[in-house]
Amino acid sequence: MNPRMKMAVLLALALAPAGPAAAQVPEIARLTGTRLDVTASGEVSRIPDIVRIQAGVHTEAPNAAEAMRQNQARMERVRAALTRAGIADRDTQTSSFELEAVYRNNAFNRQELTGYRTSNQLFIRLRDPSSSGRVMDALVAEGVNDIRGPILGFENVETSLDEARTLAIAAARGRADLYARGLGMRVRRAVYVSEENGNFAPRNDATNLMNSLPAGGTATSTIDPGGRKIRATVSVVFELE
Repeated sequence: MNPRMKMAVLLALALAPAGPAAAQVPEIARLTGTRLDVTASGEVSRIPDIVRIQAGVHTEAPNAAEAMRQNQARMERVRAALTRAGIADRDTQTSSFELEAVYRNNAFNRQELTGYRTSNQLFIRLRDPSSSGRVMDALVAEGVNDIRGPILGFENVETSLDEARTLAIAAARGRADLYARGLGMRVRRAVYVSEENGNFAPRNDATNLMNSLPAGGTATSTIDPGGRKIRATVSVVFELE
């Protein structure tokens, strides 16, 4: 290819339309009719059926062995409380365990070792949202001094997502028919479909419950799961004729 022809080809490519949807449509979907791009959503409302809580025990002592011993003793009480509350072993999991040195500045503004801090965090799954307040009360009573949650969610969201997807596709087709009638045309076919990422983003209800507890108090919290929206969004390219 001579230089002038090569430059002409490059210029033509640079001036060609290159919108996001155009770049996404496969080569096999070349259209002979009018192209219509539609984005539509479907949404269903469901009540969360699962609650996740992170509960932790922090202990400090002059030496590492004592800090870990105290932490272990309190965590044993916490696990016993979870068993009494009917929480299965499969629904509890250690999410983190840390041992760190604790320092403070002395009179000479130099750091000196004062002891050790142990942090042990449990990830807990509650399959009965109505039990959340009772379980958190029990955890605090047994020595938990860091609770984060509750986070409301779903055990299996795919069934609900499929319902939302079905509604989204129906909405996209209905909108395409509307445009086609307005143009005096009809929908020949759908040539490309994509689902947007992040369609399901359950509301994060996590809070640091310990910030609102009085010293030596308990949670005495009632969790109302309410309804959550589950949404699916699709982009569809239709061919009109």
